[in-house]
Amino acid sequence: MNLPSQARIVVIGGGAVGCSIAYHLGKLGQKDVLVLEKSGLTHGSTWHAAGLVGQLRSKRNLTRLMQYGVQLYGKLEAETGQATEWKPVGSLRLASSEERWSELKRMATTARSFDFELHTLSPKEAHDKFPLATSEGVVGAVFVPNDGSVEPSSLTMAYAKGARSSGVRIVENVLVTGFETEGRRIKCVLTDQGAVD
Repeated sequence: MNLPSQARIVVIGGGAVGCSIAYHLGKLGQKDVLVLEKSGLTHGSTWHAAGLVGQLRSKRNLTRLMQYGVQLYGKLEAETGQATEWKPVGSLRLASSEERWSELKRMATTARSFDFELHTLSPKEAHDKFPLATSEGVVGAVFVPNDGSVEPSSLTMAYAKGARSSGVRIVENVLVTGFETEGRRIKCVLTDQGAVD
């Protein structure tokens, strides 16, 4: 695709985050969205991300955001036809000090207050759940059954496919070199292939 000379919204970066933003903008009905990627989709930090998806965070809003992601990963492949390699295998967080165990128990109490499923485990229960880990030095653990892993490049490609199906334009091999501003608003994105108003 050639570089358009104008777009209402320009997303810079074609990794998991940029393509997710483009996907969601498309779902919200935004039709004039352009993603610019300096190389190829997933060629930045996305390609070497671990892909571990843990939902439990110290803040409720962040936990809710991660829960939304897990729900989406389960549906995105069916929606787009692009594999995401989502595997809801659960996660186990181990505490090897009383301080860490207290922190995990506080997080567990907070999580339960907004109906987040998790289980506190004894060292033996944690070992039974994952026998390859030693229970030596483990004070306690938290198990989240619907955490999992996703293949980041595949997930990004699914986001991109979903974004394109909503009319989002994605242009690869375009390096953003700067911006022209008007007050606090960016009015032009400068690239190595021309400007995008």
